[in-house]
Amino acid sequence: MNTMIPLLAIAAIGGIAVTLQAQFMGLMDKQIGTLESIFITYGGGGLLIGLAMLLSRGGNLAGWQQVPWYALSAGAFGLIIVGTIGYGTARLGLVTTLVIVIAAQFITGAILDHFGVLGAEHRPVDVNRIFGMGLMLLGTWIIIK
Repeated sequence: MNTMIPLLAIAAIGGIAVTLQAQFMGLMDKQIGTLESIFITYGGGGLLIGLAMLLSRGGNLAGWQQVPWYALSAGAFGLIIVGTIGYGTARLGLVTTLVIVIAAQFITGAILDHFGVLGAEHRPVDVNRIFGMGLMLLGTWIIIK
């Protein structure tokens, strides 16, 4: 069996979850506000992951000190992610917000890969990647126009 198929399925599930979360964050943002919707999102997620950690007896949480210091900022970036997606979805709509977020992710990822910074494996930007990002930016412009 191809080991790539389960990995692609997991990635697709993540994409579906991002879309549903964005929609729900936009709904909450309209009803109760940005900060409040972030609090509910992180509070609910915190409870669920806390339960999972209890069930797994803490997992490898003790190894957090081995993680590069800058990687520990992931939670703060998560606040920015859910806040901006919820705020944008409530005002721009789901597809417009997500296409801008995804375009920004591709560009940022290409920069991190190209320079091999912040733990990214060095993968220089080549003509194919530049062409692909150009098509993506064109698609983004067409979608939000």
